[in-house]
Amino acid sequence: MKKLGTFLSLFFILTTAYAQNFNYGAITYDDYEFDRKKIDSNANAIVLREFGTASIQVDDASGRPELIFEHHVKIKIYNKEGFKEANIVIPMYKDDTREETISELKASTFNYIDGNFVESVMDRKAVFTENRSKYTRLTKFTLPNLKEGSVIEYSYRLKSPNLFNFKSWEFQSEIPKVHSEYLVFIPGIYNYNVSLRGFQKLTDQKVELSKECLRISGVSIDCSKITYLMKNVPAFIEEDNMTAPSNFKSAIYFELSDVQNLNGSKTSYTKSWKDIDYELGSDKSLGSQMKRKDVFKELIPTLTKDAPDDLSKAKSIYNYIKKQIKWNNYYGKYSEEGIKKSLDTRSGNVADINLALVAALSAANLDAEAVILSTRDNGTVNKLFPVMSDFNYVVAKVNIGETSYLLDATEPLLPFGLLPLRCVNDQGRVINLKKPSYWIDLKASQKNTTSYILSGRLTAEGKIVGTLTTYTQGYAAYNKRKEILRHTSADEFVEKLDERLPRVKIMEHQISGLDSVENSLVEKYEVEFTVTDGSNQEQFYFSPFFINAISKNPFNLSERNYPVDLGAASDERIIINLSLADKFELLEKPKDMAIGLPNAGGKYLLKTSMENENITINQILQFNNAIYQPEEYLSLKEFYSKIIQNQKSEFLLKKSK
Repeated sequence: MKKLGTFLSLFFILTTAYAQNFNYGAITYDDYEFDRKKIDSNANAIVLREFGTASIQVDDASGRPELIFEHHVKIKIYNKEGFKEANIVIPMYKDDTREETISELKASTFNYIDGNFVESVMDRKAVFTENRSKYTRLTKFTLPNLKEGSVIEYSYRLKSPNLFNFKSWEFQSEIPKVHSEYLVFIPGIYNYNVSLRGFQKLTDQKVELSKECLRISGVSIDCSKITYLMKNVPAFIEEDNMTAPSNFKSAIYFELSDVQNLNGSKTSYTKSWKDIDYELGSDKSLGSQMKRKDVFKELIPTLTKDAPDDLSKAKSIYNYIKKQIKWNNYYGKYSEEGIKKSLDTRSGNVADINLALVAALSAANLDAEAVILSTRDNGTVNKLFPVMSDFNYVVAKVNIGETSYLLDATEPLLPFGLLPLRCVNDQGRVINLKKPSYWIDLKASQKNTTSYILSGRLTAEGKIVGTLTTYTQGYAAYNKRKEILRHTSADEFVEKLDERLPRVKIMEHQISGLDSVENSLVEKYEVEFTVTDGSNQEQFYFSPFFINAISKNPFNLSERNYPVDLGAASDERIIINLSLADKFELLEKPKDMAIGLPNAGGKYLLKTSMENENITINQILQFNNAIYQPEEYLSLKEFYSKIIQNQKSEFLLKKSK
């Protein structure tokens, strides 16, 4: 996917703007009466004003430079749907030795009562923290005494040891913003690459000189004082089938390039891939783990003794690692325990498992590499220069003949060569210990394929009784296997399925291929569908669209500025053959249909017929691309609209005299 970004010079002046915070608690009648039609008449809440500032200061206790970030926001709540904007979550970084901290937190709700604003101050006891992961801690709070029409306000100060990414700023969020302003002070000895992502443009930017803003070891340092301003920012509306919102929201990002040391030397943080390759190759938690062929030296002959070729060897090793090490649900590109310990304890993070896979494949004299990547929910990576913090995951790659296979052994239900959908995100970087790293496209190797075949009869009581057989492959089979195995047994899964489908009764079932992840998953059900109420046996309507009917358009925006990312191409086929209990005359039926997306992007075919008391329905829905660009969005929307409209039609049958 094309990365969206406009790189900005720290010293480029667009127009004149003056950074200014606003007074806390100074709520006005104009705030209370703000007409949302000015920006978005459908908004449940609107950010009236938002101000942030970030600077680097020296900590008095440690003497180390740290980032100080202050955030102040005022929000108008219009209805109960907007109450969720009063649930605040502030993510904070932490590791074994350092962590971000919050202080000076204030939060208030203002309600207009009897001609006056009444402030409800949040109790400090309402603030709590949650450890989300090894590296993330969340500060959470909810503002009190919410009413429709309330104005809420909060501010806080964050101290961070993380200078590399400075502090990003999101101009765009899930609700519109009238005024969003960010002021940064960047010392002259720090050089940052600055990028503005998203489709909204800055209203104003100003760069000034701030004299002696920082003092280190008795030396005064000047700063660039930069103001970024964006007004009347529309809400960012998420739809299904997209990667991380951070790829598309309008926001400003900072990445440290280098630091000019006081002794005249320079420390570079923006390195070349050649530098990164050397560092990763010698890193004890990545490259050193890839080299641990010794761990598998005695095991490999046993694992591969019955394998006739390299592909069979790779599959045997892949299946062994999947079974041997259970994923602890932690991501990471670096091994936490080391592959030897993970094998012994039979537990590890993503890197423990997949670096073990690389080492084991290499021990079998197969051409194996590691691929570092960013998951779909983590955003795309910067390809202009290496930013290692962009990557949060690693998988294995094995090259056999002219074919390369990407492998992730964290998921026991994944077939060989199919990455979990979370990893199918733009490009990854292949790390090879013997040659330079390179980019590789991360694409699904299989389609999302489902076929439904129903053979049965339509009874005089308006019921369809017959056999429904479902075949799934690719991600469809993977997701269905996961769903089934979440239950204690296949019987329990079918029982719950029967409960969820009020118009369907499942009499018998047979599920095969549940453990054979390389093959199709086959579900066979003896079923009874209720398609009419049976009140009129002489003439009645019934809809043939009772299997995966499309009743809601997934694309409802007037336009979409980011791609539709399905993850994988898909193919769904529905075949229904019904015999009729009596002789009927066909009076109406759904129109046969054949429509396609531009550039052979997909198609929908429908053909229905009745002959000799037999009804046949054939339906195909195909999406040939994994990704559709924004300019194709309206075609997708219209495509679904036509299908939905046609699926409202029904068969009308009249009993023959």
